[in-house]
Amino acid sequence: MGQDRAVSELLYSVSAGVCTVTLNRPEVRNALSSSLIASLRQAMAAAEQDPEVSVVVLTGSDPAFCAGLDLKELGSGGRNLGAADTVRSPWPELSKLVIGAVNGAAVTGGLELALNCDFLVASDRAKFGDTHARVGIMPGWGLSVLLPRRVGLARAIEMSMTGNFMGADEALSSGLVNHVVAHESLMPFTLALAADAVGNDVDSATNLLASYRRIAAAGGGAEGLRLEAEAARRWQERGFDPSEVERRRAAILERGRRQ
Repeated sequence: MGQDRAVSELLYSVSAGVCTVTLNRPEVRNALSSSLIASLRQAMAAAEQDPEVSVVVLTGSDPAFCAGLDLKELGSGGRNLGAADTVRSPWPELSKLVIGAVNGAAVTGGLELALNCDFLVASDRAKFGDTHARVGIMPGWGLSVLLPRRVGLARAIEMSMTGNFMGADEALSSGLVNHVVAHESLMPFTLALAADAVGNDVDSATNLLASYRRIAAAGGGAEGLRLEAEAARRWQERGFDPSEVERRRAAILERGRRQ
């Protein structure tokens, strides 16, 4: 039985190893107030500490994923900008896989939320844009690092300097998202991918994901190969149970027959 907890601006549920976190200010396109930023960080920290959670799915209440910082609050003291600038990431460091289910517009700070996910699934209604330069603020959650990593430097600069939006199909062809699906299929499709990930050996999956993240931060290349070799050596030094490997091999073969 999943656990459900709801506050006015964020929904949080856990079921079968998957934690779904939903930004829930649909009347303002899930714009980021200082209180929503705090709630999101608390939710992600709770998911990290929950031994029942293996995967986090982040989405928004329709019609948008997230429109970025709440401009009304930003223009009346900027408490949300201060909240956003306290750390370089929108949530605490996580060891668990984070999948973004982008159901609509992901703009500026909302685009940064999406980029901080490990990978993205997009509704055919999704669109992506960076309007930092139009609003008159600077990114602080990694956009200028993470966006070029996904779409290439020239395309990232074009998005930021023009403020133009990228539709779902272009996001797929550019590598920003992994999949585009019909809007009504977004959550079932994403939760099915999350369930596939839950079926992994938790310890090895956690270490492999951490290795991917370290290598990406190092820029890949020769340093990435060194980090992978170091991670493999540490894993082998821990030892493993051959009988457990054999049990999993049989399960993998059976899964392969079904796919």
